[in-house]
Amino acid sequence: MELSHLDEHGNARMVDVTEKVNTLRVATASGIVTMDASTLHLIQIHGLPKGDVLATARIAGIQGAKRTHELIPMCHNLPLDAIEVNFTIDEKNNAIHIEAIAKCVWKTGVEMEAMTAVAIAGLTIYDMVKAVDKHVVISEIKLEQKSGGKSGEFIRQRKVL
Repeated sequence: MELSHLDEHGNARMVDVTEKVNTLRVATASGIVTMDASTLHLIQIHGLPKGDVLATARIAGIQGAKRTHELIPMCHNLPLDAIEVNFTIDEKNNAIHIEAIAKCVWKTGVEMEAMTAVAIAGLTIYDMVKAVDKHVVISEIKLEQKSGGKSGEFIRQRKVL
């Protein structure tokens, strides 16, 4: 498989998308933030001095998605039409599951924007709770699905245990 971000000499390059057709692009990414049970409880009751952790993390994730092209060298500056960041509390595993959905009508996909939203939301959760819990782990940031464009649809298959 040829890597699109390398030229014929192996040098990094931005992919030229001028000839591509605009299509609806949608990508969903996810990640997990694991912490001590007491920290998760403080998040749930809004008991941390920095404020509402999930509201702040949601805004940070949205901002991160909008600035992906500034963070990842070869990403295009996409005209995002929507970015949604959602959280699910998992008390059994002392975790917060993050999901981000990015959408736009353009010439290239929004996978990096969705994954950046998850990463920045996770980092913001850590930043908001680090005074009470340094054991926080941000993990499993991954693309769940994407649609649009020449490569078509991708849906991550769940592993059956």
